[in-house]
Amino acid sequence: MAIFQNQATITFGGVTRASNITTGEIVEAVGIVKTATPASYTPGSRITYVVNIRNTGDTPLTGLTVTDDLGAYETDGEIIERITVVPLTYVDGSARVFTDGAEGPAPTVTAGQSLTVTGIDVPANGVTTLVYLADANEYAPLGADGQIENTAAVTGPGVTGEVTDTAVVTAGTAADLSIVKSVNPAVVTENSRVTYTFEVQNTGAETTAEDNVVIHDTFSPILTDLAVTLNGTPLTPAQYTYDGTTGEFATAAGTLTIPGASYAQDPATGVWTVDPGTATLTVSGVI
Repeated sequence: MAIFQNQATITFGGVTRASNITTGEIVEAVGIVKTATPASYTPGSRITYVVNIRNTGDTPLTGLTVTDDLGAYETDGEIIERITVVPLTYVDGSARVFTDGAEGPAPTVTAGQSLTVTGIDVPANGVTTLVYLADANEYAPLGADGQIENTAAVTGPGVTGEVTDTAVVTAGTAADLSIVKSVNPAVVTENSRVTYTFEVQNTGAETTAEDNVVIHDTFSPILTDLAVTLNGTPLTPAQYTYDGTTGEFATAAGTLTIPGASYAQDPATGVWTVDPGTATLTVSGVI
């Protein structure tokens, strides 16, 4: 939007007189709306960005350029000098352009520390949509306060200055568990004791609810004289179930709580690392 003013004069008989001042307003004909799906991310997750460019004017716009800063931000710099890092990586070949719903030719894309898409046309009183994919990389902030805020800008003939819009996605905080099972010894004599170890890791920020995590297993061969520990502390028979005829084992609801992960950003490189929350369950018995 821009305000303009002008004034006329009239000259007669060597006299000049001025008119009143008229004031008008120019409303920008180009507007954009940028959205992101999904609204949250985890390390390596893929995000779809949609930029809708609307032309409310009566003249078609050609040769426009869309740039995206891919969420570039400065590290906090509390320990060493601030550095700029880019938390999104454009997925090569993913950009598509649709004009009034119909897909057009593949656009010209330059990607690196930022994304530039050139040669975009928007018809009069029409909408052109740019769609592209980006992956959350090692610079994407993690934890409860993590977010990626990135801005798209449209410039070109017929556009006054640049028109921008910003999309924000937040770091996912839900618990995310994985489990690794091992056996010791790997070679065991019959009628000897063997120990199964279950290492559980949580890379999510949230601690698991106590009644949501249950470990199931069916031991074959069937074990006898069972002994079960959690993080080195023996469990009571009330904290697990075991069927000595089938070998079916399960921890009781409420027994396992896996703490949330912690996150840190290297001040020198800007890379985020995850220190998972862990729990270790052991089950030993005689084969």
